[in-house]
Amino acid sequence: MQTITVADAVGQALAEEMRRDSRVLMFGEGVATKRRELVTEFGVERVRNTPLAEGIIAGTAVGAAAMGLRPVVDLLFAPFLTLSMDAIINSAGKLRYLSGGQFQFPMVVLTMTGAGWGVGGQHNHNLEAMFVHAPGLKVVMPSSAADFKGLMKAAIRDDNPVLFFMDLALAHAPGPVPDGEHLVPIGKAAVLREGSDVTLVSYAKTVGHCLQAAQSLAEQGVSAEVIDLRTLKPIDEATVLASVRKTGRLIVVHEANRLCGVGAEIAAIVSEKAFDALSAPVLRLTGQDAPAAASWVLEQASVPQADAIRDAALRLAGAEVAA
Repeated sequence: MQTITVADAVGQALAEEMRRDSRVLMFGEGVATKRRELVTEFGVERVRNTPLAEGIIAGTAVGAAAMGLRPVVDLLFAPFLTLSMDAIINSAGKLRYLSGGQFQFPMVVLTMTGAGWGVGGQHNHNLEAMFVHAPGLKVVMPSSAADFKGLMKAAIRDDNPVLFFMDLALAHAPGPVPDGEHLVPIGKAAVLREGSDVTLVSYAKTVGHCLQAAQSLAEQGVSAEVIDLRTLKPIDEATVLASVRKTGRLIVVHEANRLCGVGAEIAAIVSEKAFDALSAPVLRLTGQDAPAAASWVLEQASVPQADAIRDAALRLAGAEVAA
């Protein structure tokens, strides 16, 4: 077992997959500058910087994937994805279906998102639900270094386009990563803490907030189960439903705003398939429906924190909120 940062875990995954498969290449905004070790090992033909032209980068990746390569492209910040949606959604997401399976589109789109760096609304906007809604795409958004590495390797090997969201505040967070080959299957959630009174479902940075809240809740006699979705599409319905049937209560937590978000989908799945197990309404704790503030203090105030999760769980469980 090794302890490395999320950024280094992604770098390891890229290097290992490029060694394993000569069809894997990486290009995008600043990738050759940020990952010089990959340029040194694999050369400028397989690792290259591009102009700041997201639509062209994504379109090139679609063409490369259709011709048998396995591109990984870095578009830097999630709001920039809006400039590449035609290539990602209308081409990569649909052409395998439209070709009757004659083409594959094994491409990974890497982007950063989330509060924590005060980069403002032009660079911080949680858009993951937009791509969950698009047919033909897979979407992952992990929370730990081990899962970043394992899911990146799985995404590169997948024959479908995968949107890979990195929470900005997690990029330099260290964590244990298994030595050697380490894969995490796309579409499988992780139960990080078992509990019996309430289920907390989250992904990315807010998973850590849920774990903090669960520890605080345990000190007040409430047992919280914490689930890290890891993959947003396909969603691991079975793991969520099994937990809710055990606890009878569900809180879904994410930084993206509430309207039509991943939390709404989880709430709908549970309401349709496990309504009889619910002892209380499903709650969603989310970010505000507003552009992200550049002020770190305002940014933090606009997204769910551990104390808010704790208080919501205490209310849901019928306990008194600590003064």
